[in-house]
Amino acid sequence: MSELLRVSGVVAGYGSGPAILNGSDLTVEPGKIHCIIGPNGAGKSTLLKAIVGILKPREGEVVFEGERLNGMRPDQVLRRGIAFVPQERALFPKMSVRENLRMGGFVLDDRVELQRRIDEVLERFPVLKERADQLAGTMSGGQQQTLSMARAMLLRPKIVMLDEPSLGLAPKIVQDMFDIMKMLRDEGATILLVEQNAMMGLKNSDWGVVLDLGRTLFEGPAKEILSDPRIQELYLGGRSSAAA
Repeated sequence: MSELLRVSGVVAGYGSGPAILNGSDLTVEPGKIHCIIGPNGAGKSTLLKAIVGILKPREGEVVFEGERLNGMRPDQVLRRGIAFVPQERALFPKMSVRENLRMGGFVLDDRVELQRRIDEVLERFPVLKERADQLAGTMSGGQQQTLSMARAMLLRPKIVMLDEPSLGLAPKIVQDMFDIMKMLRDEGATILLVEQNAMMGLKNSDWGVVLDLGRTLFEGPAKEILSDPRIQELYLGGRSSAAA
């Protein structure tokens, strides 16, 4: 099994508080959509923050392409090819779509190359091209999430990490978000997402990870997780569409 990212025995928490992650493990393979599910408080978002450097692991290690990321700042992790789209999207609401994209490329020193990539992203996402001069804060939730994802792709990362991308979106828009993820995967990107809508997340992913009480309980092909009676009972409301 090829390996792009490996998380081993990570223990992490906020400040001097108790550990939220209690020895989490995770393996991310290239060119796949990986979905992390689990109950509220399981440590899903905390795991993404530990990977990207927002939180420093107290124990364990995070290894990306053979390099240990422990202790690196988020901007250093970003430069190595891991982009993070947080739950709150972190857009600049009083800036236009184009300006938000420009801010997303802050680590690129070549301004000509940055403009070329912005033009490419706008061509890839017509809804953003149509609204290139619109203020981000005036767009719909789905359009804002699309902008967040497009801004992450501007740097051509090897892994895009998404924290609750479907939060607050209508079901039709949620499927649109997953269709964008599949398009990015088909173009060679690797996706790692946390998703509270476990059913939808697993149905649209290649690989699933079950996290609970800060530990990885199970990981494997998403279809197998969907059809596992134990997972269905504990995390999928007792029934999955795969088994229906």
